[in-house]
Amino acid sequence: MNKGLLVVVCGPSGVGKGTICKEIIEGNENVYLSISATTRNPRKGEVEGIHYYYKTEQQFERMIQNDELIEWAKYCDNYYGTPKVAIDNMLENGKDVILEIDVQGALQVKQNFPNCIMIFILPPSLLELKNRIVGRGTESSEVIQSRLLAAENELNHINEFEYIIVNDQLQSAVSYLVSIITAEKCKLKRSTIIIERMCGDDIPSDW
Repeated sequence: MNKGLLVVVCGPSGVGKGTICKEIIEGNENVYLSISATTRNPRKGEVEGIHYYYKTEQQFERMIQNDELIEWAKYCDNYYGTPKVAIDNMLENGKDVILEIDVQGALQVKQNFPNCIMIFILPPSLLELKNRIVGRGTESSEVIQSRLLAAENELNHINEFEYIIVNDQLQSAVSYLVSIITAEKCKLKRSTIIIERMCGDDIPSDW
């Protein structure tokens, strides 16, 4: 069995990356959306263990000390991070794992998992991004301004990513992400088991 793909989906808060990822995993049992831990308060309708694992600062810092996270970052005064055990189990069992995280966390993952697929989701414009954040009605004006400043800083790291998707139409963005995952699965370097079945042990050294 080939290991699953680790897909890092990144982009500014409010760009719609969560909605895109939700569309990908619905009806696809081979794709697992990683659940992050965070110290921020739940938004209305969010559920423990489905949207996030909600932690106190002390609990989160203990996870850092115990090396229980594959990445973590502090963003807008809250900790966010990805628990390690569930990710490793899914990948070993051939499941594809999507990490929906910020730039700081994405760059940590890239260092630890150089074969991960790095995808950056862009808004049509910064004005549209502001409208989307304001339209959620869940943040104060100070938090909105903080998120917009963070978005500008995140855009400075876009060259660290392999793919970009502009989320101007949801279904188009979803289709692009599916196409990227499909193409990556077809890469020769990810198909060693198929090659072994065809060639036995006589696999060319430059493969």
